[in-house]
Amino acid sequence: MVSIASSSFVFLLLGLLQATIVVSAGFDYGDALDKSFMFFEAQRSGKLPMNQRVKWRGNSGLRDGFLQGVDLVGGYYDAGDHVKFGLPMAYSVTMMSWGAIEFRREIVGLNQMGHTLAAIKWGTDYFIKAHTQPNVLWGQVGDGDSDHYCWERAEDMTTPRTAYRLDPSNPGSDLAGETAAALAAASIAFKPYNSSYSNLLLVHAKQLFSFANTFRGYYDDSIACAKQFYTSSGYSDELLWAAAWLFRATNDEYYLKYVADNAASMGGTGWAVKEFSWDNKYAGVQILLSKVLMDGGGGAYTSVLKQYQAKADFFACACLQKNGGYNVATTPGGLVYVREWNNMQYAASAAFLVAVYSDYLSQSHAVLKCPDAQLQPQDLLNFANSQALSLLSN
Repeated sequence: MVSIASSSFVFLLLGLLQATIVVSAGFDYGDALDKSFMFFEAQRSGKLPMNQRVKWRGNSGLRDGFLQGVDLVGGYYDAGDHVKFGLPMAYSVTMMSWGAIEFRREIVGLNQMGHTLAAIKWGTDYFIKAHTQPNVLWGQVGDGDSDHYCWERAEDMTTPRTAYRLDPSNPGSDLAGETAAALAAASIAFKPYNSSYSNLLLVHAKQLFSFANTFRGYYDDSIACAKQFYTSSGYSDELLWAAAWLFRATNDEYYLKYVADNAASMGGTGWAVKEFSWDNKYAGVQILLSKVLMDGGGGAYTSVLKQYQAKADFFACACLQKNGGYNVATTPGGLVYVREWNNMQYAASAAFLVAVYSDYLSQSHAVLKCPDAQLQPQDLLNFANSQALSLLSN
């Protein structure tokens, strides 16, 4: 079963890579980008707009949250089911926003920015609804167990639509942190087009980060029915991730100090990882903070940011098989292989990060120094393109 945390990222990646390569080996990445947004439209929950392109979908989930006295209509279904899982949904919105930020010119050139922002906004509008109080976030609608027992159209749902919330007594730093990251990243994406909406997103992002940081806990301890579907391995990465995005959105030194002060205790400069996913954000944090250093904005925190960048280098070198034996596993054909279940998402996410890092290196006129080789930014982009071609091939 394909989820928005995987397929969305795969096809979004393929569209974004056209920053350098629009058509490669017979595959049109711009067309792939357009189809990725069609997938998102097919996953929409709630009252659909008049310009909905996926015509076989209709309104659904129009009473979500009503039993709990809150309007939770909207958002995205996760996969072939009708559960609205907060963690992968927020992650997908964060990544779409990151793509819109980094590849804005190229997306505009393909006349896809409208679809990009619409896909982001369908998620962020829902998160705003779900954030009913500064320290309350409704993190899920529907139950995977009951939902998966019944195969039916979203428009004909008969399964329970129970809503689950996070609050100070039932915390979820991972989910609240990821949602804060999504809203902060989206605020940057929307800033050139809708400044008032951008500011609103930032208000919610700041409140959610404060909630996540003040009331610590695993979201799947508070929303137990999520555990067998999207188990959280920890929340420290999401707290660093949210702070990094808030720094980029606000340039407020408070958030830079946060990632510096907590770099070691939260694993930001300790974890050298070979995976980036809805559950593990460390590589994303490390690459995002590397840009601060490359842009000359480290200041008093330069030494810590260099440690973050060293871990970003580790991830990129591992992906390109130049890390002194500590490399990412690959299939015989060269596709990144992390685990059997839904492996495409890991290959796509690795390729996206490496493509973004390639741009950062190029913009700062830097190279990637790996244990086994010195790599140019183009080498990183070639790797990302190879993953895209593998994912598109039969």
